Amino acid sequence: MAHCASPLSRYLDCGGKVLNLNRPQVMGVLNITPDSFSDGGKYLILEQALQRAHQMIQEGAAIIDVGGESTRPGAAPVSVEEELHRVIPVIKALSREISIPLSIDTSKPEIMRAAVAAGAGFINDINALRQEGALAAARELGVPICLMHMRGKPQTMQQNPAYDDVVEEVRGFLLDRIIACERGGIPRERLLVDPGFGFGKKSVHNLLLLKYLHRICELGLPVLVGLSRKSLIGTMLQLPVGERLYGSLALATLAAWQGATMVRTHDVQATMQVLALCDSAQKAEE
Repeated sequence: MAHCASPLSRYLDCGGKVLNLNRPQVMGVLNITPDSFSDGGKYLILEQALQRAHQMIQEGAAIIDVGGESTRPGAAPVSVEEELHRVIPVIKALSREISIPLSIDTSKPEIMRAAVAAGAGFINDINALRQEGALAAARELGVPICLMHMRGKPQTMQQNPAYDDVVEEVRGFLLDRIIACERGGIPRERLLVDPGFGFGKKSVHNLLLLKYLHRICELGLPVLVGLSRKSLIGTMLQLPVGERLYGSLALATLAAWQGATMVRTHDVQATMQVLALCDSAQKAEE
């Protein structure tokens, strides 16, 4: 199955640093939070965060996603001031030291502006630029943006989410957001989409989205997926967070085979290996 990013989207200018989407790429997760579900509290100290980023780059990450607010189910919101305090020193330091792009994982326009000013070149928004002022900020900043589907808010999103047709509803939402961005002055060439695995979805919803991920790819934009260590794996295999690597790799492979362009993960080296094999198999010819 061919990858679904359009030729115009194969190389993204991320604030002067290039993201090559000619093959599936890995987005490394760097959570500067005390309460993220998998690595909360590990990288609150600047030196620890920088060390972790460099480790992920050595393992093959094409972009590092820096986040200062946990979006796990039930997570408490963080003030603008606290989020800035967490992420800006890390972005400033890393932007001077590394050649790959940095992504800011936020929904707040204030954080978007400060992060790009500090050196970030990509916006990863779980709220798909729906917060007041976010779309305008993204337009002005001129960097690529990933639009994610989420039903509800992190505090409440897992309280019995329901869909009539989850694949078509997620696809329709993402298409609506693409259109809203285009009307708001953001060209398609700067957009990626993410079906939002685990964000307001039961296990069956996540499985259906994975099974029919090609329907999301048919929107014609690069597709980012975040499946690393998710509760879907814990539910299906009855495993705690620390034992979900193999499940994460299986889901990453399935997503890449369906056409996902980028995989957001905590486990960069292992994910790089499975994506490389998947890509080689897809491109093999007689």
